[in-house]
Amino acid sequence: MTKTSARAETRRPVGVRPPAPGPALSSVPPVTAAAGDALPATQRAGVLPADTAPVRVGAFLLSAQFPGQTHGEVLDRTVRAAVEAERAGLDSVWLAEHHFVPYGVCPNAATLAALLLGRTRRIGIGTAVSVLSTTHPVALGEQAALLHLTSGGRFTLGVGRGGPWIDLDVFGSGVDAFENGFPERLDLLMRWLRGSRVGADGPQFAFPEVAVVPRATEPVRRPGLGAWLGLGEPAGRLRFPRQRQDVEGVGPVGGIGGVGGVGGLGEELTAAGRPVAGPPVVVACTSPGGVKLAAERGLPMLLGMHSGDDDKLKMLELYRSAWLASGRSEEQLRRITRRHVAAGVAQVDDRASEARATLLSAMPGWFEYGLGAHRTVDGRERKMRDPHQYTELLCDLHAVGTPKQCADRLLATAERTGIRRFALLAEGSGDREATLHNIARLGSEVLPQLS
Repeated sequence: MTKTSARAETRRPVGVRPPAPGPALSSVPPVTAAAGDALPATQRAGVLPADTAPVRVGAFLLSAQFPGQTHGEVLDRTVRAAVEAERAGLDSVWLAEHHFVPYGVCPNAATLAALLLGRTRRIGIGTAVSVLSTTHPVALGEQAALLHLTSGGRFTLGVGRGGPWIDLDVFGSGVDAFENGFPERLDLLMRWLRGSRVGADGPQFAFPEVAVVPRATEPVRRPGLGAWLGLGEPAGRLRFPRQRQDVEGVGPVGGIGGVGGVGGLGEELTAAGRPVAGPPVVVACTSPGGVKLAAERGLPMLLGMHSGDDDKLKMLELYRSAWLASGRSEEQLRRITRRHVAAGVAQVDDRASEARATLLSAMPGWFEYGLGAHRTVDGRERKMRDPHQYTELLCDLHAVGTPKQCADRLLATAERTGIRRFALLAEGSGDREATLHNIARLGSEVLPQLS
């Protein structure tokens, strides 16, 4: 591994530019702390009490096709990056899915997760996200149960609405599935993952009661200690997975693995505040309606890369209001807040200027090439961010810089918001070897500073 040079800049964390204005989520107290500073106790207490849970870092892999790359090259980079993330000791790998655009060439995150669960032994694998608007909830539930049971609880299902894209026409679900159908789809999915028999009588799905097979609520078969440590594996130097630890007596929580004995990134809670059995589920939240829905269902949020700390605080306050209104307690809120996941960007270099230059030279072209290919389902107008300005914003908001700057940025966000889990885009260079090197430095030089 390349060590940080003596010239490494360590004066302050990156992210000094104020974040772009966030969506008007609700009426919340103004945030008075400067970016990177701890939130005042009077405001932090309104979100959740101070927390000392460990900060956990995962790799976010979009299978991004940069100009000039083939689909096969992109997917090879994704697979190799996931294997490297496990070797580097990262907590998790998150996989995105997209259709018909080079922004991401993986069309089914759960399918790719199955491959990676077979290629790895300890790291958690999750979807970020599986799009419910174009997928039958029962079919997705069957996949999730299968992966949960066969991986020893290492799989987490992240779900979201997706966008108003042509996908809705191609897969036959229609624009109403995107605009109005997400609550029904999420509820059907959760009944499938948490039950033994399920029927439906809704506007989108109606069918007689059937048996849930395989049943996600069955106890998972956990690997023996030797297999978990990677002992006796034939190839590759495998390091101890330092982000997998026992917390609160519920078993290893470092991966994204299941609940009910095997902790995970998602933790749905019963009315009594106990984890339910089955694969963890997290909900991508980009609007007030999504935040409220996740809180009412007792599910943690996945927050997007564009969200700065102030945006996260607004969403957390809205989540808190909906959570308490549903009859749950502050202590339950504290537990679920540990399970929220914040997406971001990570680029590690000996100098902050070099880290930023790497992303600024590659990501704008990918954004223009990839996002520009989206087609709306009904011809509605869509506005695209300026690719260069958006890349600048991501560099300002996230872990881009020296190892110390990256660690400081993550710790500052954790302190201000209480969010302890991160899914960091590590492939922003667009180059396979540079991506693997970036992940290796995250593991060897950034993670030790988070403990």
